[in-house]
Amino acid sequence: MSDETSVVRHNRTMADTPHGSPVHDALVERLGAAIVHGEHPAGSRLLTTELAESSGASRSAAREAVRVLESLGLVQVRRKAGIEVLPVEQWNVYAPEIISWRLDGPGRARQLRELGELRGAVEPVAARLAAANATDAQRQELVAAALAMARHDQQAAEAEYLDADVQFHRTLLSASGNPMLGVLGGVVQAVLEGRTRHALMPHEANPDAVRWHRDVAFAVASGEADAAFEAMSRIVSESDAAMDEAVAGELAGVPEERERSGPGRRGQSLR
Repeated sequence: MSDETSVVRHNRTMADTPHGSPVHDALVERLGAAIVHGEHPAGSRLLTTELAESSGASRSAAREAVRVLESLGLVQVRRKAGIEVLPVEQWNVYAPEIISWRLDGPGRARQLRELGELRGAVEPVAARLAAANATDAQRQELVAAALAMARHDQQAAEAEYLDADVQFHRTLLSASGNPMLGVLGGVVQAVLEGRTRHALMPHEANPDAVRWHRDVAFAVASGEADAAFEAMSRIVSESDAAMDEAVAGELAGVPEERERSGPGRRGQSLR
């Protein structure tokens, strides 16, 4: 299976599947998180009957939950051998569900580092391409999102800022004109939402970070490819530094350090 096909399949799993009963959804969430967090290591065997009994779900609900996890590459159903937990190399690591579970667990720092490396390789290139390929509507959407971020920069950990930030990055990737980059919008959204959910964001935005988003938007709007690339490179570089500091503070038991950071310090940085 090609990487592009894999990424597309990842984005068509739970997000595009009608939810079942609350018990079914809870089983997917609990078992998926347990696998990702290492409670069921690769090679472990699970039985549908045991899953149903332990969760209070029906066997049909348990089977459907297993099918969802199989679509995410976490497990494989083997005839007469039960359900086998697969190694991480076979997981659909671009799936927003897996990203969320990894951010919720002990592998958070590693997941943030890997996602930062991915964004550093992808988003500056997307910005350069968007300067040449974006439609008029996409250029307007980018500028509008950057301006919305500036309007809400004193509430960077709140929904309004997050919504504008997500809209900015998803529009940028789509505006690249490259479908292989565009499908990564869900990945970046999961990162941004996870960082806010886990209180890794400062209350006030770094003015530099907000300005760089605006620089990218106006560079794309005016067709300045090199300027868009450079500004986006600064965004992802500063984002990585900020998250390294935030996670280090969290691991040291001092998450409040992010709030004590003054304007312009790395602890105040944003995407």
